[in-house]
Amino acid sequence: MRTVVAKFGGTSLADAGQFKKIKDIISKDPDRKFIVASAPGKRFPEDVKVTDMLLKCYHHAKNDEDYEQDICEIQKRFQEIIDELHIDFTLDEEIDTIRKHLSENPDSQYMASRGEYLNSQLLAAFLGFTFVDPAWCVCFNEDGTLDSNMTRRAMGAALRPLKKAVVAGFYGADSDGRIHTFSRGGSDVTGSLVASAIQADLYENWTDVSGLLAADPRIVDSPKSVEYLSYRELRTLSYMGASVLHTDAVLPASDLGIPINIRNTNSPDDHGTIIVRKLPEGKVKHPVVGVAGRLGMSVIQVEKVMVSDGSGFSAIMLDILRERKLPFEQCLTGIDTITLVIRSDLLNPCKDELLTEIKSKLSPDYLGIKENLSMIAVVGERGTESSDANVKVLHAIDNAGIEISTINQGAGKLNLLIGVPEERYKDAIIAIYESIDSSLNEV
Repeated sequence: MRTVVAKFGGTSLADAGQFKKIKDIISKDPDRKFIVASAPGKRFPEDVKVTDMLLKCYHHAKNDEDYEQDICEIQKRFQEIIDELHIDFTLDEEIDTIRKHLSENPDSQYMASRGEYLNSQLLAAFLGFTFVDPAWCVCFNEDGTLDSNMTRRAMGAALRPLKKAVVAGFYGADSDGRIHTFSRGGSDVTGSLVASAIQADLYENWTDVSGLLAADPRIVDSPKSVEYLSYRELRTLSYMGASVLHTDAVLPASDLGIPINIRNTNSPDDHGTIIVRKLPEGKVKHPVVGVAGRLGMSVIQVEKVMVSDGSGFSAIMLDILRERKLPFEQCLTGIDTITLVIRSDLLNPCKDELLTEIKSKLSPDYLGIKENLSMIAVVGERGTESSDANVKVLHAIDNAGIEISTINQGAGKLNLLIGVPEERYKDAIIAIYESIDSSLNEV
């Protein structure tokens, strides 16, 4: 018998109506034995996520401001779900515990985690499943990094004896019991950790879209959906802005080759997107699976005659960044140049000091910075093996009259990365998508 882990996102758990949809989905497949739940998301565009409401309470408490009205609003939000589901269940004691925490020594990560904690207990009661608090089995180190090996062992020990369980997403704890959270969207990571720990046959990630689209629908009109893609392709698209799945959620599942199926809670009959290591027999891989991008980039260019002559120029440049703990997105090198692509929000606080240090330590012939850039990735393990795909993309950008700041394709040929001005970002995405649209259906 198969074992399926199903993670449901915030929009899937926003109200009682969504809870009922989830129960129907789970009841249709008895293999869905382990459920991972997010905090309630927005019920309508102007609504507020419960996690944001909890963090608002935290900030009020830290500033010695009254937070009682906010706590009551959170309690009311959950009570509405309970009342509409007609279940004999209360969260009153848990809400009082949160009040006590806020009155003593409020912690932001503890407060951020309470939405998942409360919602998962509620979902478990509604489904008749066992509730599992990840503070027992998602193990963090004191510095806030995940202890993957300990988590796999602890979670396996906690879940294997259970027939059916709901696990709260997004957080865990260190050996002292201090709560730590993943970055936003981290319930995806919890789902992947659960799937890995119990060696599931499938990890379903239920959200509000029917799988991954080949481009941002806010930019491209009705982009095609992607039926299959690889773990590497998904990680690249997620990192570059395709927000359907948390970037780090791929790793635990991919280590064991567990397929990930992105599904739509509101359209449960849709096939969605399946992420696999190897395509099923009879399925043919598309040359290009999609295009995604990120705004807010800056490019630093350093020129010095014979940079690559063994003088250690590049190493010194990278040491300057490492000592400042300043990560870079790309590092492109030529005979006389080093080009670094860095997120502007990380660069801006230290920009002047960094440029001064580079001048002092490296005495470059030229040092320049270009800001307000975007980086676009054209992703496809087959597509970028062919120069034809690259030529189509670059021709499309040129024909649209868009300046190209950087071009990069690694030896792995997973994706082609292109830098363009931010004000032309949407134009570039549209031009690129139109150039690869036909290849999305190629066999």
